[in-house]
Amino acid sequence: MNILITDGISPEGAKILQDAGHRVEQVKLAPEELLTRIPAFDCIIVRSATKVTREVIQAGTNLKVIARGGVGLDNIDTEAAKAKNILVLNTPGASAISVAELAIGHMLALSRFLHVSKSDMIAGKWPKKEYGKGIELHGKTLGIVGFGNIGKEVARIAIGLGMRVLAYDPPFTLMDFVVRITTREKLFAESDFITFHVPFDKKAGSSVGKREFDMMKKGVFIINCARGGVIDEAALLEGLESGRVGGAALDVFVNEPPTEAQKALIQHPKVSVSPHIGGSTVEGQERVGVEIAQKVVKAFNPEAFE
Repeated sequence: MNILITDGISPEGAKILQDAGHRVEQVKLAPEELLTRIPAFDCIIVRSATKVTREVIQAGTNLKVIARGGVGLDNIDTEAAKAKNILVLNTPGASAISVAELAIGHMLALSRFLHVSKSDMIAGKWPKKEYGKGIELHGKTLGIVGFGNIGKEVARIAIGLGMRVLAYDPPFTLMDFVVRITTREKLFAESDFITFHVPFDKKAGSSVGKREFDMMKKGVFIINCARGGVIDEAALLEGLESGRVGGAALDVFVNEPPTEAQKALIQHPKVSVSPHIGGSTVEGQERVGVEIAQKVVKAFNPEAFE
């Protein structure tokens, strides 16, 4: 089969595809170039940069498989793919450890002011007194909204740090974790830190706005390493300014890269930010590449995995 890879893949992943006898082309394409080139391919493998739109799917007259190395499918028109009986694949668990560690890293940064200490010290300040009032994660309650692969990894690390963990992810199920499965309202009311690991529903809009912030403890810390839009950014900024929210860590944003209008949130002294790098570790990318390649090979030749 002819396989197009537009956002890169680990060498191990590319080798798996080639060893299975497939012809692999790795190239970055502008949207208009993708439309003209896609008819020649049976499969396209993307990450988050390439948008596999309805137009691309319609132009892909030979497309049989669309594969995304990553958790969500935001950049793929799944309805258009379904209408053409095109198989859509992703790797929901491959980057779970990477994203979980980033979420925990942001919590540590917020709790000990690491996100602002360096810039102050570069400016010649010695803010020992101001930043000597941090808090420990040990003994605090962490609420995890979305208890899938990433949420479970966050829980595992948090328990190791001595945190009490609450989780919400309907339908409620018992997990072999020292975690209390609870309601969304109770999680909001009791948690000192709340981390989100859920998809963004474009039709429903933000999952967390002013109403939800009003349910939370005063001084709560918010972490979003899931998807931009899950949290209403204007409501979050209002919460930070009022003191309702003690701090926030954001790896994802409504607009990426952020616009001038988002500068007030990104530059806020109570906010720790990173440029959507949750799953971007060397180890995570290797796992993503290998897993998505194996899934593609299996899709074209199921007998090879029997």
